[in-house]
Amino acid sequence: MIAPDTFSVTREDAQTIDDCWNRIGIHGDKSCPLLIEHIHCRNCAVYSAAATRLLDRYALQQEDRQHLSGALESEVKTRSLLMFRLGEEWLGLATRSLVEVAPQQAIHSLPHQRSRALLGVANVRGALVACLSLVELLGLEGGSSAPVGMRVMPRMLIIAANGGPVVVPVDEVDGIHAIDERILDAASRSGAQAGAKYTRGVLQFKGRSLRWLDEEQLLSAVTRSLS
Repeated sequence: MIAPDTFSVTREDAQTIDDCWNRIGIHGDKSCPLLIEHIHCRNCAVYSAAATRLLDRYALQQEDRQHLSGALESEVKTRSLLMFRLGEEWLGLATRSLVEVAPQQAIHSLPHQRSRALLGVANVRGALVACLSLVELLGLEGGSSAPVGMRVMPRMLIIAANGGPVVVPVDEVDGIHAIDERILDAASRSGAQAGAKYTRGVLQFKGRSLRWLDEEQLLSAVTRSLS
């Protein structure tokens, strides 16, 4: 999740978002009574909810910029993808299957687990949510490999599966990006040749080779892992 204090809160934002972390929280006078329980604002549900709203606003602004620049030449259709990293590999997932990007939480293992992909459960705002390994589902090599000299924060993606939300831990989140559908169409053709698991296509993004995941196939695999 993108931290709220990395954004400049405009006058319009301030009407809907209370940046209490800057007033009474860890960046303010530290008088918030919730700090005793949460230690840091990033562990608080208020902070997470504010960051989610800002992330959504950021994504919409990015899509608006893409639309305006494309309108100068022709009507350009785009699709929003969340870009994230697992180990050495970068992947993209359609935002329509995404509920939230959340801070890393403790995962509690379950006895007698039948699925290798099921890691256990995580506490999401007081509710226990099943936690799955995308590394296992996609057949990737495990292990995080952050760029040298860069500090990255592991995150958890909450995605909307058929039976309800599930949590998947990831090593890094780049953000939400609007991609020209013509690029995705070309990527689909290359993805068919690659034959990678649950993959719609392969495209180049920010100098990286990125796997565009097939959310329908992936969510079906998630459901099977929970049954």
